[in-house]
Amino acid sequence: MTDVLPQDPTLDEIRDHLAPLIAINAAFDGWGGAARDAAADAARIDRDIALLAFSDGPVDMIDAWFASIDHAMLVALTPERLASMKVRAKITGLVEARLDLTASSREALRRALAILSLPQNIVRGAKLGWRAADLMWRAAGDTATDYNHYTKRTMLAGVYAATLTVFLDDESAGQADTRAFLSRRIDGIMRFEKAKAGFLARTEHRPSLSRFIGRLRYPVV
Repeated sequence: MTDVLPQDPTLDEIRDHLAPLIAINAAFDGWGGAARDAAADAARIDRDIALLAFSDGPVDMIDAWFASIDHAMLVALTPERLASMKVRAKITGLVEARLDLTASSREALRRALAILSLPQNIVRGAKLGWRAADLMWRAAGDTATDYNHYTKRTMLAGVYAATLTVFLDDESAGQADTRAFLSRRIDGIMRFEKAKAGFLARTEHRPSLSRFIGRLRYPVV
């Protein structure tokens, strides 16, 4: 979020500034024009400019809010702080930071997820989930570019989505039930990554079946 708008802000700066304010109002008014206008009034931004900034409607507003959470998560867990943590602790800490950032806006989050689950928004919602997972893995120091890149992000996106469903109805102190659920799911990711690494190590020097068949067909002279 842009704390103070410059004299002549761009639409991106207006969007960043308004998104968290819209989320506050969305808990009561839903992700629509009323929440957007209330946020614009509070920020002393012309309503027509705010409408232009979110020309695609509710999904645009939700996207911008999630982006503001992405930014706040990285502010809360700086590279210096993450550097001293193990991978499991990094991923857990990053997910928990996101949950903490939305703890006071759970009704807005509930409404946002309901909108993203509509058939016409499923692809956009999946992209937002992937974006969050990718950002968390990158913050955790992951530099994989092969299929590991995709498996890690797919698994974390699924874990994060499942954790959110628990989080929305969690009335335990300090969201203890959600944190326990997350811990179990992160354990699953770590076990999978360990098993995958072991499998790759065992098969790294095995003869390639496809290469062998190719040589039978095209003998090396």
